[in-house]
Amino acid sequence: MLNNSNFLDKIRLPFRKEKELYSSLYQVLGFYPRNIDLYKQALMHKSVKKRNEKGRPLNNERLEFLGDAILDAVVGDIVFRHFEGKREGFLTNARSKLVQRETLGKLAKEMGITDMIVRNSQATSHNSYLGGNAFEALVGAIYLDRGYCACMKFMEKRILKQLINIDKVAYKEVNFKSKLLEWSQKNRVNLEFRQLEQSVDEHNSPVFVYQIFLEGVEGCSGKGYSKKESQQHACKETLQRLRREPQFIDAIFSAKTNRTKMEEEPVSVPEDFESKPIEEQPVADVPAPAALLADEFSLDDITANPREKTREEIIAEAEAAAFAKA
Repeated sequence: MLNNSNFLDKIRLPFRKEKELYSSLYQVLGFYPRNIDLYKQALMHKSVKKRNEKGRPLNNERLEFLGDAILDAVVGDIVFRHFEGKREGFLTNARSKLVQRETLGKLAKEMGITDMIVRNSQATSHNSYLGGNAFEALVGAIYLDRGYCACMKFMEKRILKQLINIDKVAYKEVNFKSKLLEWSQKNRVNLEFRQLEQSVDEHNSPVFVYQIFLEGVEGCSGKGYSKKESQQHACKETLQRLRREPQFIDAIFSAKTNRTKMEEEPVSVPEDFESKPIEEQPVADVPAPAALLADEFSLDDITANPREKTREEIIAEAEAAAFAKA
């Protein structure tokens, strides 16, 4: 079997830069690319504004689209086999945690993928999804270069065996309600939970639907088999809206301004009433939308480590914590 230097000498790469790219990709992927151009494109951000010979944009967006679909299939396959007997809702939630942009972005940074991206630094300095998008594009490149089985091997052997503990990710509970309450309190925004519906399903299990209102502005609704579960779903979707829709935040703070103006309108008081000035309270800065769920997952506590607790211990502790208040 050829080692790094022998392989690179064997294929007689014309440029030193090309040889360095092969070596870097080997460290990331665990194998050498066959079609290096696919991986170059996967690492090409649109800010470079490069075009091919036909004048079409040459960047990683198409490969990102493909990689996103392949990741869903591969991780869905892995989760299905790993968590035998678990219901569809649990499997969907576990997969979404593994393939979400925050997780992929942290993986890209941990593996050095982010440093390999060709980009205009000024145009992309605030792009928090840069690494995650490139990770997806690389998966698309692997699929076109080596096929579905290579993508499966990359995720199982390189990612889930060495970098992420799948059990910790799947059983990690994120308290979206706590995050939304913290955000609303920090910004003095009125938060209200309204129960829209309570019914039973075909198995006679209770079903609840709650909707969130921020300063009277309609947020998202959530459905669940308990009030807590439905509120958690509603909070998660509302947090996503706060991150992705600036106009949603604008509407909330516009409604807040109108409310505070009404509260500050002067009222008639007796002539002998002695009033004292009220100290103004500073208004908290609105956090950047991208930061609302930035700490949702941390690689610090989901990394794979054979010296840590066993899978059975992780699951037992997680389930005990989840049902402690049931």
